[in-house]
Amino acid sequence: MTQYTLPFRAIVRGCGGALPDRVVTNADMAEFVDTSDEWITERTGIRQRHIAAEGQYTSDLGTEAAKAALADAGMKAEDIDLIIVATATPDMTFPATASIIQRKLGAGAGAAFDLQAVCTGFVYAMATAEKFLASGQHKRALVIGAETFSRILDWEDRTTCVLFGDGAGAFVLEAVPTEDAGGKGILASHLRCDGSLTDLLFVDGGPSMTGTVGHLRMQGNKVFREAVGRISDAMVEAAEAASISMDEVDWFVPHQANQRIIGGVVKKLGLDESKVVSTIARHGNTSAASIPLAWSVAKADGRIKDGDLVIIEGMGGGLTWGAAVIQL
Repeated sequence: MTQYTLPFRAIVRGCGGALPDRVVTNADMAEFVDTSDEWITERTGIRQRHIAAEGQYTSDLGTEAAKAALADAGMKAEDIDLIIVATATPDMTFPATASIIQRKLGAGAGAAFDLQAVCTGFVYAMATAEKFLASGQHKRALVIGAETFSRILDWEDRTTCVLFGDGAGAFVLEAVPTEDAGGKGILASHLRCDGSLTDLLFVDGGPSMTGTVGHLRMQGNKVFREAVGRISDAMVEAAEAASISMDEVDWFVPHQANQRIIGGVVKKLGLDESKVVSTIARHGNTSAASIPLAWSVAKADGRIKDGDLVIIEGMGGGLTWGAAVIQL
């Protein structure tokens, strides 16, 4: 097969995260639902999560994360000509949350749109932004994962309400001529969906079907059984497309769904556990926000640094799943 070199590479220039102030611990959860800290921690690895305040929206968290990423990149909002927001909990049916964030940032009239792949959303959004930048169509992108899952939870369902939290994370990507990129950038991505499994993880509402927002529903055991194999396969496919081996990877930044799923992938692929970035104990599952949030924590504490090779992955409702390889 003929290999084509695209004119530009999409390079990560900055990252940032944002979390609501309110922290809800497992002990707090046990006060209003039949559960316990031990039950939650043993099954998920989660100890606490952040919950958005009344009047605090997905766009607010996304805007805060975007500002942090821009500061980290040393750029201004007006430098951005593409905004992609991965979210399953938009402020409104329309306009897109990306449009609202563009206005709040004062980013001008570049392209802005939302992308919905649930917990795989950030991987999908990064792959999409990479295509826009690699073609030369756009120069600088904000890729944001932002969620307020607390708004779609059934707080009487202990099997789901204990899992999720709110938050946002953002990356700034820049198109750099391939010959000047020095091997850096998004090297490869691998995206998949199996629509026959939509009943495993879904929201039982929507404007077309019910005219309501609805609540999240999940067949947890079945999702778990699907997750490890599909995620592992996506990571292998992405690594092969990037012509790298798993041994070369410096950091594995997974979607923070469940510590047991993360551990299963690590075991299946024989990964070094010390290379895994896990923030699920502090954040819970923040869906499309979880990867950039975890990445921003690891960068802030000095783990992820320039020159590192990183692989990200996610799996969510749809079922969607995917992975991407990024050279810093």
